[in-house]
Amino acid sequence: QVQLVESGGGLVQPGGSLRLSCAASGSILSIATMGWHRQAPGKQRELVASITSRGMTKYSDSVVGRFTISRDNVKNTVALQMNNLKPEDTAVYSCNGLILERTGTTYRSYWGQGTQVSVSS
Repeated sequence: QVQLVESGGGLVQPGGSLRLSCAASGSILSIATMGWHRQAPGKQRELVASITSRGMTKYSDSVVGRFTISRDNVKNTVALQMNNLKPEDTAVYSCNGLILERTGTTYRSYWGQGTQVSVSS
């Protein structure tokens, strides 16, 4: 069974920084794209940033220049460094990975449980 576990959320003042981490564990053969999504109250979930196994990144326009996604292919982890946080960044952040299990034949999408990020003075 594959699990994704996030950590690093919390409460921060506007302009502050947080670093989110996500670790994938279990019977993993390969991980393709990994990403961070967020969902604010009353809004749809949106993709914040993604990174391929080769390190190609993509960001939502709202976080370009402030957030940086990175991954460690050996440790099966993905991180999101968030700088200059704004109140509108407040949301539950979840990591996602397209993962091929050792006994699988196709990549499947797995999600973490989510971590709350709150930006407020």
